[in-house]
Amino acid sequence: MSLGFVMLVHEALDRAADVARHLHQAGKPVVIHADLRVSDTDFSWLKRKLSDCEDIIFSDRKRCDWGSWSIVEATQIASKLMLDRFDRVKHVYLASGSCLPLRPIDELQAYVDARAETDFIESVTIDEVDWTMGGLDQERFTMRFPFSWKRQRRLFDAYVELQRRLGLKRKIPDGITPHLGSQWWCLSRATLSAILGSSDRELYERYFRQVWIPDESFFQTLARRYSSAIESRSLTLSKFDFQGKPHVFYDDHLQLLRRSDCFVARKIWPEAQGLYDAFLVAEPSEAKRVEPNPLKIDKLFSRATERRMRGRAGLLMQGRYPKPENDIYPTANRYSVFQGFDFLFEEFEDWLSRRTGNRVHGHLFSRERVAFAGGAQLFNGCLSDSAALRDYNPQAFLSNLIWNTRGEHQCFMFGPSDAQEVMPFISADQNAQLSIISGAWAIPLFHSDRPFTEIRKEAAFLQRVEAKQLSALRQSPVKARVKMWSLAEFIEDPMERLQMILDELGGGVQRRLSEVPKMADLSGFGAFLQKLKNQGMSPYLMGDFPMFDEVTQAERQDDPRPFLVK
Repeated sequence: MSLGFVMLVHEALDRAADVARHLHQAGKPVVIHADLRVSDTDFSWLKRKLSDCEDIIFSDRKRCDWGSWSIVEATQIASKLMLDRFDRVKHVYLASGSCLPLRPIDELQAYVDARAETDFIESVTIDEVDWTMGGLDQERFTMRFPFSWKRQRRLFDAYVELQRRLGLKRKIPDGITPHLGSQWWCLSRATLSAILGSSDRELYERYFRQVWIPDESFFQTLARRYSSAIESRSLTLSKFDFQGKPHVFYDDHLQLLRRSDCFVARKIWPEAQGLYDAFLVAEPSEAKRVEPNPLKIDKLFSRATERRMRGRAGLLMQGRYPKPENDIYPTANRYSVFQGFDFLFEEFEDWLSRRTGNRVHGHLFSRERVAFAGGAQLFNGCLSDSAALRDYNPQAFLSNLIWNTRGEHQCFMFGPSDAQEVMPFISADQNAQLSIISGAWAIPLFHSDRPFTEIRKEAAFLQRVEAKQLSALRQSPVKARVKMWSLAEFIEDPMERLQMILDELGGGVQRRLSEVPKMADLSGFGAFLQKLKNQGMSPYLMGDFPMFDEVTQAERQDDPRPFLVK
């Protein structure tokens, strides 16, 4: 018994010629159908290129359009020529000009010979397949599609909608149940002859001419009617992305293709010289009985599809901007935001950087300028300290900063006087760690020499901003890890609060804290808050501060740095 190949070619004729010659050298007959769109010059070149190969012949040519009946008709013409000219052929393998044998042809021949009555064609009912694209499942078999989806898209869509509105449906011929599957099959001579020689062929052809993408349903449906044994799978490795477009294999897919143990793969890039050199080689003397297993590489394709659809955490690209409902992290790494700490502690940024080894910035969202660590004017990824550039898209600014410092934990200060537009983005980010001392913004005002009327107005404004921010963090769905204290709560036990924060930061922190950074002088702060109340402003975000705190502050005069007592 022998195996014959039908090849449908329309481009990269040099590669198709190389594959056809390889099949001929293995003793297999080949029938080539060249798309009528191939120029006469190129077609003549192809015939001359293979003129010395006795068992390579060419069928009559048809113009083939994507998803049209013409592809089925071209396949029928070439297949009938194969059956008529080569009596010894017992199985016909349908391939394209971009297909490439991955294993010696003798192994494929031995595999088919061991299953002499079996047809290898993917054939599933529409209810059992989930890879159809374009929103047409049952409708592809009950509507008419006289217009090309690619060349006449508006007419195609309009006619589909018209049929839906009018409730027009075609009758499926008796005796068949529509099935779908890959276009690339390997059918036995008996089954293929029955399909091409059926007395009902004219009826079936008239029906399938108006089916959408009939090359994926004509043979797949009729094989179910005439075959005695079907293995619903293709022997050709072909992968498709989430849009239904075929994956293209390049030179760097060499080991991947070898691992699949498949007999043939499509679609091969014409310039993948390494793949053609590796696989179009001489046959071994003995065929190996290895079952083709495309599942070995399915996991890799699934990951690639997921990466293409969802992208990577924190990487925003102009070609694929993430949708709001996408659950992928908007940033690439964990980071920490501190609100109020730089007001309560002197030189807090330097202390935190030394203690954790992390990059600690100032107020990245200050309205004046971006306060990068070390006062830099330009940061990783060419991020500028310009507030105007940052505010054009503050969310993208933060995502870019975290992306360009992957592997390094970033910390920055924040406050109610900063640009607030980025806060909803931070609160919705699972990578964010947000630590807030509410009311700490009043400490710089307390030490200010400005007129008290100005201080009161600014205090009222900052409190409104922070109150709105804290209310949103308490009410809306928040994915960030948030810790909040009032100023009064925090200074009751600053050691324990800081230890809790540093434990979450991790990094180089291995021991318990023995001291905290120098705390701002709060002598008279309670009286300052009372004065704000007396002038009509109610400072409530700081917590309960006693109006008279001389005793407490006197205890701090000798050493303003609180120590842990063991």
